[in-house]
Amino acid sequence: MDPDVTPGSAAPGDGPVPGAGTPPRAPRPEPETPEDRPARLAVGVVGAGRVGTALGAALARAGHRVVAATAVSERSRSRVAERLPGAEVAAPPDVVAAADLVLLTVPDDELPELAAGFVAAGVDVTGKLIMHTSGRYGTAVLDPLTRAGALPLALHPVMTFTGRPDDVNRLTGISFGVTSPEPLRPVAEALVLEMGGEPVWITEAARPLYHAALAGGANHLVTLVVEAMDLLRAAGVADPGRMLGPLLGAALDNGLRLGIDGLTGPVARGDAGTVSGHVDELAKVSPESRRAYIALARLTADRALAAGMLKPEDAERLLEALAD
Repeated sequence: MDPDVTPGSAAPGDGPVPGAGTPPRAPRPEPETPEDRPARLAVGVVGAGRVGTALGAALARAGHRVVAATAVSERSRSRVAERLPGAEVAAPPDVVAAADLVLLTVPDDELPELAAGFVAAGVDVTGKLIMHTSGRYGTAVLDPLTRAGALPLALHPVMTFTGRPDDVNRLTGISFGVTSPEPLRPVAEALVLEMGGEPVWITEAARPLYHAALAGGANHLVTLVVEAMDLLRAAGVADPGRMLGPLLGAALDNGLRLGIDGLTGPVARGDAGTVSGHVDELAKVSPESRRAYIALARLTADRALAAGMLKPEDAERLLEALAD
């Protein structure tokens, strides 16, 4: 054997080595399916509402198996059948027993009692990932389960859910507020990424402020829009949604991109006379609207003044116009 030739290679003079100068082409891998992915988890959903079934469906799409869910009402049972096919409808302890990852997707006020109740009932949670989706709470609300051996996660999807089929697709690209013990942070963030979201770390102490900001922005925005439409109808506008759509879309875009620099309107201009007229007119139509207008206009004036958009004397005149 030629000492310069290794077994299986071509000897000098035998012609070109196949693929010489380029690396050999590896076999084309088969397309990956969710079932091919490693670390598949058995998932249980305690609370088959809009959020629980949407997240369960997203985890199933990522390759995990939703094996059981609680569903008391007929509507919940329909959601399980539609979104989580193959999942057994079972009592909460049985859902926990069947799962590696348990989603506690119940109303915020029920979460502390539910966590304590599992422990009081002797449900074995040792080594199980227990995840809730409340924006209000971090992982401290799961302390009874953690002391019993569970692995706590708080993953809050920053999105509204309507119960419509597009809820699952709405998860793509949204933020999730993530809180967990530091050793579990990679697990929490990986689950968010698998569901199509973007993990954003929120400390335990900051959780209430985080949720207040989201609720204030999203919930109060809807109230403001509905209030504006009602007032426009009272002013004789037949299709207030059509009128408001472009304006509010532009205002939202300006606020998100520019912050306070995107502010326009009479408060930003220091137009105290116009603001005073608004207050007087709203008093005739809706005292509740007047109070809300005054509170928001004061906050707007304070921010505009701090940003240098308003002169102090203009701000003073505005605040006089907004006095109760």
